[in-house]
Amino acid sequence: MAEEKEVLLTKEGLQKLENELENLKSVKRQEVADRIKQAIAFGDISENSEYEDAKNEQAFIEGRILLLEKTLKNARLMEDKEIRTDVVSLGSKVTLREVKGGREISVTIVSSVESKLRDGKISDESPVGKAILGKKVNSNVKVQAPAGIIQYKIIKVEK
Repeated sequence: MAEEKEVLLTKEGLQKLENELENLKSVKRQEVADRIKQAIAFGDISENSEYEDAKNEQAFIEGRILLLEKTLKNARLMEDKEIRTDVVSLGSKVTLREVKGGREISVTIVSSVESKLRDGKISDESPVGKAILGKKVNSNVKVQAPAGIIQYKIIKVEK
């Protein structure tokens, strides 16, 4: 069997995954089991959409539990000393300026399981993440986006 890939997580990211797993196991599993029991009580399950929906949700929940357990088994907590400020690394908070428009954005580089663009957390495997990893302040990077190539200048790298 292939070696499992280590997943580096921030303290916050690890806590979120552990909380989600606990909620799925203790709350969601029971809720969906109750829905299945209720749907069975309606009688003929062959044409029972409630039963089908509940079984599909149950499959999704069980799949998510397995994925979270695997992720947490391979997780390693990223330590503050691992976050660099001389170059962009996992855990770095980076301020970028669009070369063309001058718009500034701040992002934190995290592993793919933690990324959430809405919270300013982008994956190290995303186009922007890949482009800026290992780069220093004042570096210019080009990112291939659906709308074309976007150029950024790295303004600041911090913890």
